[in-house]
Amino acid sequence: MEAAPTTITVQVKFAGRTIPVEVPAAASGAELKRLLQPLTNVLPRGQKLICKGKVLEDAASLSSMQVVDGSKVMLIASQGLHQGDGPITKNSSSSATTVRRPSNAKENQTQKPEAAVTKSRSERWKLTGVVALHDCDLKVVPEEVWDCGPSIRILDISNNSIKEIPHKISALKSLNKLLLTANDIADDSICWEGLSCLQKLLNLSLSKNRLVSLPSTLGLLTSLRELRVANNRLDNLPIEIGQLKHLQILIASNNRITSLPSSIGDCESLAEVDLSSNLLTELPEAFGNLCNLKVLHIRNNGLTSLPATLFKKCSQLITLDLHGTEITNDVLRQVEGWEEFDERRRQKHQKQLDFRVGSSGVFDEGADDDNRRK
Repeated sequence: MEAAPTTITVQVKFAGRTIPVEVPAAASGAELKRLLQPLTNVLPRGQKLICKGKVLEDAASLSSMQVVDGSKVMLIASQGLHQGDGPITKNSSSSATTVRRPSNAKENQTQKPEAAVTKSRSERWKLTGVVALHDCDLKVVPEEVWDCGPSIRILDISNNSIKEIPHKISALKSLNKLLLTANDIADDSICWEGLSCLQKLLNLSLSKNRLVSLPSTLGLLTSLRELRVANNRLDNLPIEIGQLKHLQILIASNNRITSLPSSIGDCESLAEVDLSSNLLTELPEAFGNLCNLKVLHIRNNGLTSLPATLFKKCSQLITLDLHGTEITNDVLRQVEGWEEFDERRRQKHQKQLDFRVGSSGVFDEGADDDNRRK
């Protein structure tokens, strides 16, 4: 028996042209819409796909809706739901280049420039600058990714089984966002030398891997705005983290961190820090230098005190979570500057109540009461 095809080609009619789109045979209606987005500029939620008189459902598989190899699908675009300069039409400048019209009308149908619109995977990545390979059961990064070089701005290979990030990562010079969450990456399987070449990198996520430490070369990523390393096995953060002057968000919860370098106080742009569920017993006094800090989550640690200047110098701090630590609300109230901090967060809480945004109506003091320990 002949094996079922792994991919099918669907003929999508849109704006006076036919677009052949190759999709996995098991793809859903939503996946077909995502593939059509860079080819038509119509956002997925603005696409209505019709095949054999029936509207294709996002959640259903194409095969369950009788869409097979060669099926004809009509795309109807909702007004205003597009990217860039608008939907790519037959006569737009972004469509394929014009070819000389053959004298034979039948031949004309076969030689239309639609083939030029069909993009291979790598061509599509280069066109959009986005490589979305999350949840693809990958064990290695496809070679096509590295071949795209500086065309790539976003690389998302989260939720796979990837073990190695090679030096070839350095080829992605224009990378802004690198999402490596939930893989099988260990200290010796990620080339930090190559990673440190990504001077335009703004967002790095390495959460849910097998990292035990972060190298000093992390400090070379001086453009970094967000660093997420939660759910690893880290026991510390490198001193060089203080070189990340533009870092705004640091998420390092659920590790084994026992202490923080005082250089963290040099991360002057930090606005949100989550160090929950670690093994910290204290925070360095330099934490008080984080004058832009607004959110601090540090629950489930062994903390017994806070830096003396935290409330006084961190004048924008409005969210503090110390539940599950040795610091009770009574202790919290003794820290200098607590009154001003308490006033700021109560004002925020009242605004949430007024607008009914993200609040249950119960004010969270930020730490446990003494009676909860008895």
